[in-house]
Amino acid sequence: MTEPFAPGALDGKRALVTGSSRGIGADTVTYFSKAGASVVVNYRNKKARAEKLVGQLTEQGGTAIAVGADLTDPDSVRQMFETVREEFGGLDILVLNASGGMETGMAADYAMTLNRDAQVNVLTAALPLLQEGARVVFVTSHQAHFINTTETMPEYEPVAHSKRAGEDALRSMIPELEAKGVEFVVVSGDMIEGTITATLLERANPGAISARKEAAGKLYNVSEFAAEVALAAVEPVPADHTKYVGDTSGFAGA
Repeated sequence: MTEPFAPGALDGKRALVTGSSRGIGADTVTYFSKAGASVVVNYRNKKARAEKLVGQLTEQGGTAIAVGADLTDPDSVRQMFETVREEFGGLDILVLNASGGMETGMAADYAMTLNRDAQVNVLTAALPLLQEGARVVFVTSHQAHFINTTETMPEYEPVAHSKRAGEDALRSMIPELEAKGVEFVVVSGDMIEGTITATLLERANPGAISARKEAAGKLYNVSEFAAEVALAAVEPVPADHTKYVGDTSGFAGA
């Protein structure tokens, strides 16, 4: 697909994308790097994969580092941002992409811990590094963004409610962000073909993704959606702080 930025469009910018060793996060951080930004590839336990991506970006002439952190562990998050401070001195773009809740074997409150509590903690810890004019982007789904007005698949409900709770908690920080000159945007997308979430949903509810694709007419793939997430870091902020990607006609309140 067409690159979202011209070469050099982000020269001098510093960006961190949570959960960026694979999938949407990896493609987003790659778009930033190709446009000239210095980037942080964040991972939880996929160190080899993150370092491989960093190697690819640096071979292409970019500046990139891999920093591991368990986003549900405040000490780990604090150490991540200390590394960023030492390496880059600050941040101009923070993309809150990492999420979860459909994994097996996790605690009952894991979805809320990761999708709400950790998001707030990450942004709070990042605030001292965010310069005036910086942009924070929170990545979510239509199924989560509209969960209060439109039901979703039962298998996805715990994640949807926790993602919406995270969005609401982050929105409550907008006055504090604006006081620092930091902008905030939510990117809400339909189900994305090729993501871990889509794979787990399809496994739990066979036919769910194809049914949603038929209803929507089109579902974005990982690279297409990542391009929209990347652009949200520089586009004018919408009046309601929300950028919609994909069809929203089936969601009440859209």
